[in-house]
Amino acid sequence: MDISTCETVDPRIRRTRELLQQALEKLLETKEFEKISVQDIADQATVNRATFYDHYNDKSALLAAMVGCRFHRLLAERQVQFDGTCAWALQALVLAVSEYLTRMQGPDGTRAVEPHMESAMIAVVRGILTEGLTKHPPKDGSAVQLVVAAASWAIYGAVKEWAYMPGRCPADQLAASVLRMVAPILQLPFHEAGGVSETPMPPP
Repeated sequence: MDISTCETVDPRIRRTRELLQQALEKLLETKEFEKISVQDIADQATVNRATFYDHYNDKSALLAAMVGCRFHRLLAERQVQFDGTCAWALQALVLAVSEYLTRMQGPDGTRAVEPHMESAMIAVVRGILTEGLTKHPPKDGSAVQLVVAAASWAIYGAVKEWAYMPGRCPADQLAASVLRMVAPILQLPFHEAGGVSETPMPPP
């Protein structure tokens, strides 16, 4: 995601985009995404259609920006950063995904998450992992894109499955389990509390 869509330096542009994102967020509380029109969004945001198209190509672009901005905001609040070397930063990322996904489901946990929202979240996770692994590529020469694709889908898929589980475990237990599964994909050194390395880095 282009972070400039939610961190533009022009306060007027930032304000308009936030109005449009808030409008879509509000509409999604009562309507399915496919049933929401650009006109609905413009009316809710009290702007005209032309203003909408000044900022977004279509409603899918708005949805991606909305999810991306809010997820990036959550990551910033949690000070989550992944530099391609620290497995525990990955655990913080999993916790952030689980928190954001449960927020989108609503307080009762029954609201289905729109496929477009899922795509936007996975895109954010991919961007974070790509940035880290571009700085520290896999030591076995694997293509960064393939490694990131496998890891991001594994993270989101596991968190999504957990979110719909009856009597699910606490989020920190989920994050620890996902870390054990995903750290080897990213070739990250991972040590259990006892100090035994479960996923040593491959030899140079």
